[in-house]
Amino acid sequence: MASKEQKTLAGLSDIKQFFKSNETPIYFISATNFNLLGIDEWINNFKYISHIDCFEGKHPNLFSPKEEVPHEEFQSIEDINNYLLQHPEVIEYIKSRSVNGKAGKALFLMFNEKTEELAKAIGLDVCFPSAKLRTFLDNKVNTNRIAEKAGVACVPYVLSPVENYSHLQKVSNKLGEHLVVQTPFGDSGHTTFFISNEDDFNIYKTQIIEEKEVKIMKRINCHGSAIEGCVTKHGTLAAPLMTELVGFKELTPYKGGWCGNEIYPNAFTHDIREKATKYTQLFGDQLRKEGYKGYFELDFLIDQDNGEVYLGELNPRISGASSITNHAKFAMTDVPLFLFHLLEWLDVPYEINVQELTNRWAKGENMDSWSQLIIKHTRKTLELVTKAPESGIWEMKKNGKIKFKKMNAHRQSVAGDNEAFYLQITQKDGYFYEGADLGILVMRGRLMSDDFELSVRGKRWIRALRAQYKADMIDAGLLTEADLMEDIGFKML
Repeated sequence: MASKEQKTLAGLSDIKQFFKSNETPIYFISATNFNLLGIDEWINNFKYISHIDCFEGKHPNLFSPKEEVPHEEFQSIEDINNYLLQHPEVIEYIKSRSVNGKAGKALFLMFNEKTEELAKAIGLDVCFPSAKLRTFLDNKVNTNRIAEKAGVACVPYVLSPVENYSHLQKVSNKLGEHLVVQTPFGDSGHTTFFISNEDDFNIYKTQIIEEKEVKIMKRINCHGSAIEGCVTKHGTLAAPLMTELVGFKELTPYKGGWCGNEIYPNAFTHDIREKATKYTQLFGDQLRKEGYKGYFELDFLIDQDNGEVYLGELNPRISGASSITNHAKFAMTDVPLFLFHLLEWLDVPYEINVQELTNRWAKGENMDSWSQLIIKHTRKTLELVTKAPESGIWEMKKNGKIKFKKMNAHRQSVAGDNEAFYLQITQKDGYFYEGADLGILVMRGRLMSDDFELSVRGKRWIRALRAQYKADMIDAGLLTEADLMEDIGFKML
């Protein structure tokens, strides 16, 4: 219940002032601070607690423990967060910042029931729906069932266990010869399988048949898109529709792997944008009926043959696209979408007109153009990194080479087409392995053509950035099991 003294926040001006004067400690705890980069500039007392210090001690609001303490091998971001919540330096840092005996609020990209227990043990309130509910919604099979209830279109599909290739053909006989099969959990780059014959099926057979149920879809000729929303007590807010970069060999080794986004005025046609916004609000309203509130992201597939908009998948959380959503012109002019998520978890009444905000954000004049590239190691090699480019603003010279300009955590400081912001993920003494995240490159303007081809400018920046890394090839047999598990095997973003 809100305190009797707390006045209702009447619109954006009050909301901005509320967060600027916030006294409650709020933490984003994760492997890196990428997903909510820049939110600390909007919220007083907002701090990042990160396992990887992408800014190497130079970010004023980022805390990363200096000493490594014994722990089991990390196999997920949840493991990293659970490690941080038990780290003596982290516990002391949170304790030292308590206000009136209260530790504050915690935000995570990924968490599980153990994370919830550990956060509670040190007095932190988790500002997200329960891990149990998020896991249920994160199941790609359940996502389609929720979409059906919400009236949101999905690519023609069936949900079924699969025993063998003949069984797959039988249950999907109405979907045609070319299929896409998704297992319930995991990054789509690792759990989306393109199957046209038995040889294709046999490559992924083990992953598919061990699941109790998979999603089997008709394969369509499509372009990917992303949109973020927030389920509030006043309805579902929707941000503008973004393009998605998927499967570019210059960026990722995975055929269906997400590798970036673009946000720019009037992306896609008016009808497509309008339908995606409508579907996002319908889906968000259904999420509230399921018990969910706050931030979420939807991937939509735009069918190039008939112009239809289909739901791809749901991320019931902040996502890899959140940073670009929360830095766009409409967010800088009004407030970032993420602040409405926090309002749902703080003890304060507020009033907003959801439809008015959604409509305003959708207008081209309220949007500028930004792109981000997620750069992965694409070769099947194992290498020890001896030099890594630092986070900040980089400048490209006329000869195609880049030079570090200045350390800066503000991507808005990127001045023109010849500059970019880089966020370092893989650091010196880390490992390159197939699929490792090197870092994120953020630029003004677009990096794809209207035909969804990677631009010459984008390719030049990728080559130039990779050239800033130096690494030595190593024999995997020289590494311990702990080395391999800690540095290899799961998505960090």
